[in-house]
Order: sequence, then C-alpha cells, then structure tokens
Amino acid sequence: MAFAGKYEFEGDENYDDFVKKIGLPSDKVEMGRNCKIVTEVAQNGNDFTWTQHFPGGHTTTNTFTIGKEADMETIGGKKFKATVKMEDGKIVADFPNYRHTAEICGGKLVEISTASGVVYRRTSKRIA
Repeated sequence: MAFAGKYEFEGDENYDDFVKKIGLPSDKVEMGRNCKIVTEVAQNGNDFTWTQHFPGGHTTTNTFTIGKEADMETIGGKKFKATVKMEDGKIVADFPNYRHTAEICGGKLVEISTASGVVYRRTSKRIA
C-alpha cells in the first residue's frame, strides 16, 4: 500500500471523548480540536517518516520501519518504543494507552485510534 503524500485534515469523529479517555492535557486538547493538521508521509518500501504539522509551528515526526522497534512520540509529546506492523494494508501501532491504525481509502488518509472502547477517526484529504 502506497502511503507517501501530503494530507490535510478534513474531519474527525469522537475527538473529545477520545482525548479525555487517554488523559491528554487541556492545552493539547484545545490545540488539536478542529485544527488543520497537515500530515506528510515519506515511504521507501517498509521505511516511513510520518510528520504532522500543527498550526502555530509545532511538528511531530516519527520514523519507523515496518516490523522493527522504533522510538516514537505521541501527540502529547510522550516518548515510547513501539514496533509498527502492517496488517491487511493498514499501518498499526500500539501507543502507550491506545491502538492507532492508518490506511488509504479512496485516496484519503484514514486514521483510527482506539482506547478502552472509545474510537476516534480522523480523515485527511490528499493535497500533494
């Protein structure tokens, strides 16, 4: 599955319930609400660089290889180690308190995060 490209936030579902469930600090909650996150994905085979640009200049970048442990960072800035997998064409990563998947559907980047039964869905449209 080809993920490479640049994607801009289009819409989301269940944001408030999800960020409450994972305990995101209130300043980060407001930063993320309805913000036009731009996600850039560079892919070379199983090697990925996944960068999210937030309004105001904050950027988070995770570099990983499918099937190998990597140093990662959450949206809240927490650093951890994870092994990112590919399952049925979806990128799957287990973050400290939620599971995150990403896939390309109809040319859009669809990301789903699940924490204790609460499902957050973010859709981004391809812009490059």
